[in-house]
Amino acid sequence: MKNFFLNDPYLLVYGFVMVFFASFGQTFYIALFNDDIRNLYKITDGEFGLVYAIATLVSSFLFINFAKLIDKIDLRLYSIGIILGLAFACIGFYFIFDNIFHLFLILFLLRFFGQGAMTHAGSTSMARYFLIDRGKAISVATLGGMLGIMFLPKIIVNLDSIFNFKTLWFLTTLTLLILIPTIYFILHNQKSRDAALQKNIDNEKTHKSWTITEILKDRVFFIYFPLAAAFPFIGTGLMFHQIYIFGAKGWTMEMLGNGYIYFGLFSILGLLIGGPLIDKINTKKAIPFVLLPLLLCITILFFFNNYWSFVLYMSLFGFNLGLSAPFMGSLWAEIYGVKSIGTAKALLHAVGVFASALSPVVFGYIIDWGYGISVIFLISFIMIIVSSFLPIIYKT
Repeated sequence: MKNFFLNDPYLLVYGFVMVFFASFGQTFYIALFNDDIRNLYKITDGEFGLVYAIATLVSSFLFINFAKLIDKIDLRLYSIGIILGLAFACIGFYFIFDNIFHLFLILFLLRFFGQGAMTHAGSTSMARYFLIDRGKAISVATLGGMLGIMFLPKIIVNLDSIFNFKTLWFLTTLTLLILIPTIYFILHNQKSRDAALQKNIDNEKTHKSWTITEILKDRVFFIYFPLAAAFPFIGTGLMFHQIYIFGAKGWTMEMLGNGYIYFGLFSILGLLIGGPLIDKINTKKAIPFVLLPLLLCITILFFFNNYWSFVLYMSLFGFNLGLSAPFMGSLWAEIYGVKSIGTAKALLHAVGVFASALSPVVFGYIIDWGYGISVIFLISFIMIIVSSFLPIIYKT
């Protein structure tokens, strides 16, 4: 483990920092300003949700082609460009215009450069340059996002009593501008890193540069992509409708607040276990079992109502989030090689975003039609079983 951290500490810091500051474009961060945004633009919850969903979907599909740039240009230039893009989005909230298209543009840029490009850059770089300890490296980057979820809401809530909405977004922008010289310094030896990588690309599969069209024609992609889509679909749906779920189970809102402590701690535990584990085992053989904690999670949600079932539900939910990150990141590098990892992960990112945009609607109508948790459980159960068995049946 000591050798791992000493191998390329600057790149580990890069991955961690990029994913941490990608939080500014994530749902949990934007949701902290929900009331302010709706009041400033004079829109309802439904109207805000619709604009947000459209902005997220458009950003995910446009991001597929953009993300290929990380495979072709210097990582320093790419990183500075996407940080500037996110900073531009954040400063947009400082200049408020009474125009719904203005809101759409800001949300689009936040999702495109934050949730999309910065998260993608951090995790893709870990998968590309750490050939031996890939799982551990992806875990370090993902840890940045986990800590963002755990600490940034508390920071914003405290600052909200001192600064107004516009000032908070100005400070967010300023933070990103300060980040730029930091990133440039961290990647000061990028040329030598790229040269070393090129020497390690020594097998025919890795030498091939895959295009999006070629990946979509590849049978292997369709064997594994349901696994990549299952957790974003199920996880987002459960989170989006968590108030309904807690009410149906008889759990209080106070329990929900405490539940995120369990969620955060066990997501970090999942990272700590998943990262080193994936470096020691065959990813393709292990990947069918990566959703097992989520299967236990939804089973407990369906059958039990007591306090300890709530603790297990939130803990397993978080654990699967942390565990799946290094598994999924390593899988695509193993299948399509480090030269095309950016292209492959961009495509999977779009799949994940589409799944996360679809599930709140599907689960919402299930609730509206009076079927509730039982049908949500059934759909989730079938998705997990089918996606897990595909790699076992169709071995690659």
